[in-house]
Amino acid sequence: MQTFAAIDIGSNSCRLKIARVVQHRLKVLHEDREVTRLGGSVFETGLVSPEAMAATLGALKRFQRAVQMHGADRVRAVATAAMRDARNARAFLAWVRDETGWEVEIISGLEEGRLIHRGIMSNEPGAAGRCLLIDVGGGSCEISLSEHKRIKETVSIPLGAVRLTQEFLHSDPPSKQDVARLKQFIARELRRAERRVQPTRVQTVIATSGTAAALSEASRTVVKQRAGTKTSLTPTRSVRKLTEKLTKMSNAERTSVQGIGPRRSEIIVAGAHVFAELLESYGLPGFRYSPLGLRDGILAQMLAEQDPRASAHQQFERERWEAVLETCRKYGVDPRQAEPVRLHAVQLFQDLKTVHALPDEYRIWLETAAMLRDIGKFMNFQGYHRHAQYIIANSEMFGFTPVQRVITSAIARYLGKSRPEATGRTMRQVPPEEHEHVRRAVVLLRLAVALNQDRASDILRVRVRVYPKQVLMEISPGRTGAELEMWSLRKEAAYFKEVFRKDLFVTLV
Repeated sequence: MQTFAAIDIGSNSCRLKIARVVQHRLKVLHEDREVTRLGGSVFETGLVSPEAMAATLGALKRFQRAVQMHGADRVRAVATAAMRDARNARAFLAWVRDETGWEVEIISGLEEGRLIHRGIMSNEPGAAGRCLLIDVGGGSCEISLSEHKRIKETVSIPLGAVRLTQEFLHSDPPSKQDVARLKQFIARELRRAERRVQPTRVQTVIATSGTAAALSEASRTVVKQRAGTKTSLTPTRSVRKLTEKLTKMSNAERTSVQGIGPRRSEIIVAGAHVFAELLESYGLPGFRYSPLGLRDGILAQMLAEQDPRASAHQQFERERWEAVLETCRKYGVDPRQAEPVRLHAVQLFQDLKTVHALPDEYRIWLETAAMLRDIGKFMNFQGYHRHAQYIIANSEMFGFTPVQRVITSAIARYLGKSRPEATGRTMRQVPPEEHEHVRRAVVLLRLAVALNQDRASDILRVRVRVYPKQVLMEISPGRTGAELEMWSLRKEAAYFKEVFRKDLFVTLV
């Protein structure tokens, strides 16, 4: 049974969750959390302070001991808004790597929203129908619209509780002028978000993160005291009343409110105003708190990637492929025209397995590169392979980590005269241990492209025979013949031999 560990290095706190795969589902073994306020100095100076670095590293080293104790087979650590903004983020993450061995991945706000969505939808039974998901973290706020457990739209806006506190609230209690400026900024960002996410006909509102937990607990206490009943819904009117109450309190007074601890009390006013403004501006009745979040999404994605029999696997593969097709359409590529190249790339990947010896995951990178290889023409036909590489590496595609996008972009890059070289600009972004894999995948895609020179013809049928010193490709010509494809394939023979140390012969049958 595999064991996974997910680490969320947030702007306010670091979180760990370890889970084991039991009968194709995740069973949580261990959880940990520590407030390190990593974003406190970032949102003020643009740099992570030495104190925040030390506190975060101390928490991560404690997490590392727990990961080792539970024998985790795979660890994925991600960093969010503070690391996206910090000018010294790379230096800090290099320090983390030296101390723990973990390669921390800085994820975008949109990827953060998608992973939160995955975590909730994989584990929250009441999340069917049309849902709005709200996560107010330390540095950013992610708002996602979900329909039948499939994400429709996500937006990330700079409305994190730590960020807003540092920028707007400079006294205790905050002055009326500071609160007015805070509300004006929140309203402006929410108007921008509403252009992307239209919360019409929303049946359920689910909120995650520490701010939501604190507001839910404090508001529930008020509701219970006044009405004598307990409800899972935190009404909008209760959030507004609680927000106004907290705003007038000093930090010491806020600490005494049930559900709001000493560290949360320092940032709860800003977070509460975000929730109150958001619920009111969207016309929502309230929210239901969920303890699930980013870590659960990371674990769910690791399960989906590693276990084909898990229920989440097919959903993950479908959503990832929909992201590829959406990227095609966004940049003017007809997926139907790219499909023949993809089919041949998949066939060659299967038929030449003993030759290329690529890891299984390269099949999806190869398929994706086959579909997206022409998107660079959206920018300029001249040098479009370079443009395609840039777009793929920097696009938001669900289910692809930054490293995976870089690998995919490199495969799509070398379809013209240039070849992958370790010192080249593109290959310098690819991890050195993946260089040879990329070279081999490039050859397969070049062959697939060569098989589809005449898009007006029907798809050529190919049979591949592998011998000790050579590979034979037998081509069955389509209605319009295969002369151009034969010529293109033979042009690739020299590079094929350079990479695979086998002769490539092409013949018509």
